Amino acid sequence: MPRALVVDDDDSIREITQLALEVVAGWEVVTADSGARAIELAAEHQPDVVVLDMMMPDMDGLTTFRHLQEQASTAHVPVVLLTAKVQVGDRQLWDEMAVAGVISKPFDPMTLAAEISTMLGWA
Repeated sequence: MPRALVVDDDDSIREITQLALEVVAGWEVVTADSGARAIELAAEHQPDVVVLDMMMPDMDGLTTFRHLQEQASTAHVPVVLLTAKVQVGDRQLWDEMAVAGVISKPFDPMTLAAEISTMLGWA
């Protein structure tokens, strides 16, 4: 059973994402409401994937991603970005980064786990 760390400052998005992965797919889910907390929890829980919101106060998703990549204990963990800022054809800030994938909000909770699994080659 995969373990996911879901990071989003919006309580409702975090809860929907958690339910989508736990109830629909049977994954184990740990949640964080900030980038700083995500860095701590990723090191502690060693998730199989981090589902990371891009737009958060204090530390945004890209900064959080960079911190995860800099730590030996979390550099190997794939990161899937969640963003409301995706437009097809536009170059994005994460294009040059080693993120596993990008999922646009709003997403379908019923297919979220399958979409992440496909991105990571688990399907």
